[in-house]
Amino acid sequence: MEQRTHFITLSTPDLDSTRAFYCGGLGWKALLDVPGEIIFFQVAPAMVLGFFDTDKFVADMEGTPADGRLGGLTLSHNVDSPAEVDATVRQAVEAGGKLVKAPRTAAFGGYHGHFADPGGVVWEVCHNPGWRVDETGRVELGTVD
Repeated sequence: MEQRTHFITLSTPDLDSTRAFYCGGLGWKALLDVPGEIIFFQVAPAMVLGFFDTDKFVADMEGTPADGRLGGLTLSHNVDSPAEVDATVRQAVEAGGKLVKAPRTAAFGGYHGHFADPGGVVWEVCHNPGWRVDETGRVELGTVD
């Protein structure tokens, strides 16, 4: 198997509030929206983030309700400055997200904060001066001096 991912699909207990949060609150544009089932957003070249109604998610996997719970997961959104971290976290909270961790200096030397969307998905908004993406799209992670 090649080392790549094209879709990240997360279970959400309330697809309507998830749609309202991302589309109405954060201004995201859906790639595909199937009411009552799933909504997809293109988040990077060849990368799609999907939110799947929990009941449909569990049925699709032929699983149990426990298979639809999220846990131990954080999505990260890197920005260009600490001020942009503050503004992005503030926008998410104003859109109905829950503040998990107020923005502050991070142990790695950058600056970050965390919020949860209405379904409980935790996002880290981060300014990491050691984060670089070269012209080919390859990520370079360096240390912060």
